[in-house]
Amino acid sequence: MYLIIIALVVIFDQLTKYQIQANMELNTSIPLIDGIFHITYIQNRGAAFNIFSEKTVFLLAIQMIVIAAILIYLIKSRRKGHKVMLLSLSFIAAGGIGNLIDRAANGHVVDFLDLRVWPIFNVADVSVCIGCGLLIIFVLLIEPKLNRKESQIKRYKES
Repeated sequence: MYLIIIALVVIFDQLTKYQIQANMELNTSIPLIDGIFHITYIQNRGAAFNIFSEKTVFLLAIQMIVIAAILIYLIKSRRKGHKVMLLSLSFIAAGGIGNLIDRAANGHVVDFLDLRVWPIFNVADVSVCIGCGLLIIFVLLIEPKLNRKESQIKRYKES
């Protein structure tokens, strides 16, 4: 199931980027809600907030290592891992793969979602943010409960 989620997110990400490139000129903007939400086609040659700009090889290497580690973990843990944890990692991997495809093929990432108060981003970035949000929920809310439950079971077995 998690690999299907990854595939669907990557496909949606790549389709939206293709549509932007095919139908807009670079550095143009279409207001959907004027002054609040625009579709603005830019090419990001860095990572988040354009850090490591023009460091394509470095960014590709880091992305490949992180994505590979996540995919290995997902495959090994798909039956015993917690669903929220696995879902969060699926969204993070999907976003990473979507942007990796752009960076490897073109040397830049296509960004187009423009809220005017935040750097312009894309579907892959949204996927990573959703994954990180779910990961925070897991670490702060779910995992402590699981650990308490495991401790109670262990104490019960020891008594």
